[in-house]
Amino acid sequence: MILIPDTQSYVKFERNHGILELMTSWISENIDSLNIRMVLCTGDLVEQNDLLVPDHINGNLPSRKQWQAVSHAFERLDGKVPYVLAAGNHDFGYKSVENRNTYYNTYFPADRNILNDKALRSAGKNIQGFPSPENAIYEFVSPHQRKFLFVNIEFAPRDTVLRWAQQEISSQRYLNHTVAVLTHSYLNSKNEHIEKENYPIQDGNYGKAIWEKLVAPSENIQMVFSGHIGSSDDFRGHTAFKVDKNAANKKINQMTFNAQAMGGGWHGNGGDGWLRILEFLPDGNTVNVTTFSPYFAISPSTQKMSYHNVPFNKFTFTLD
Repeated sequence: MILIPDTQSYVKFERNHGILELMTSWISENIDSLNIRMVLCTGDLVEQNDLLVPDHINGNLPSRKQWQAVSHAFERLDGKVPYVLAAGNHDFGYKSVENRNTYYNTYFPADRNILNDKALRSAGKNIQGFPSPENAIYEFVSPHQRKFLFVNIEFAPRDTVLRWAQQEISSQRYLNHTVAVLTHSYLNSKNEHIEKENYPIQDGNYGKAIWEKLVAPSENIQMVFSGHIGSSDDFRGHTAFKVDKNAANKKINQMTFNAQAMGGGWHGNGGDGWLRILEFLPDGNTVNVTTFSPYFAISPSTQKMSYHNVPFNKFTFTLD
């Protein structure tokens, strides 16, 4: 499985688009050799969801061009591998979740990638009351015949979304599935659940509330993935990892991974091409995590920089 961090800093500047294209091209080229079966992205797909005139500080492209850029990058994976993309705070409202309107469903409808369409089992309702893939559940059976559910939930999910997700994953048909939750904001860089953020939306649940209302009471959630956090050219400030137990006393591995302010800060190259490779071993329990940059790997002169081998970016965790 491949985990792609927030893409907003790649698409807000036209000069950075090629790095995101390189990342998805690398995934496409390695689907068979690495046996890639799933791709996740932690959200904030764009810098601004509905901005007509860029300020040339936080990007030099209007929102429509940003959405087109991230959409084009993921086109390389359509029909080749399923991918699930979280919706982040920058994917709603005008600049950053002033309201819950989004163009997510316009550019990433449920039937866009036939492999997503085949895996889709349920869709929650957006703010307009219509089923939409920013809240969606996908079923996947691994090569080791382990059954997974990938649950995508919106940024700061509403109570109705958390109730919908809890009802779905606790149904009889999924009791023996390993559930992975994907959401945008969940842990801070101190490996703590985020308690509150100062966004103007109402009825929003952040990391601690998501933990208390959805994750902890669950008997089959074993993984949570998120992004959102960052610190200029400080990789540790982009990451977090926390292990807790769920209601069934099973380990929940909670991982936050982002890189958007690497490579020159918030107005740099978008994140130095970093992504994560999660290798699920044949024992059915062990997962090796490797942080890798196709951007550095493509040139012999920078290949030595293509793996980030410090402990918080290269480690192993286990599933129950």
